[in-house]
Amino acid sequence: MAIRPILGFDQPILREKARRVSKIDSSIVRLIDDLADTMFAAPGAGLAANQVGVLLRVCVVKGDENQVWGLVNPELVKGEGLQVGYEGCLSFPGWVGEVARYEKVVVKGRNRKGKEVRITSTGFTARAFLHELDHLDGILFTDRLTSLDSLRRVEDVEDEEVNAEDLEAAQA
Repeated sequence: MAIRPILGFDQPILREKARRVSKIDSSIVRLIDDLADTMFAAPGAGLAANQVGVLLRVCVVKGDENQVWGLVNPELVKGEGLQVGYEGCLSFPGWVGEVARYEKVVVKGRNRKGKEVRITSTGFTARAFLHELDHLDGILFTDRLTSLDSLRRVEDVEDEEVNAEDLEAAQA
């Protein structure tokens, strides 16, 4: 397990669609572990493989209670309700913006053992899953801003009356 460098938003690989993984072997398991270590060290709430320079459909998401899901070939199965909230990105440090995302999602993929899993999540965890799925499709959160005017420096938003928990989560 290792902490890998996180690529900045200006890196072209972040705009590319990641390739499906055909076989879950020890290199994929190691990638999942490295993504988790890197995410926690950053600290963040999710990380996609292309953010560390690997163009494969693999991501990790930290849920409530610090549970970590490592998913291979993740897909959105269902989304319900929309909620606008602040969102940030480890590849775009120091900035947050308002993005509309589903409030509740069902995501499926394969776990580190190759077993298909379905995960139902709500709120911030649902937002994190959608954010990482976007990364795997070459989409950045800045592409989904409700308005370019909502993109703000973290410290500017901290000065406003914003729910501190929401802001802390958005920076992850």
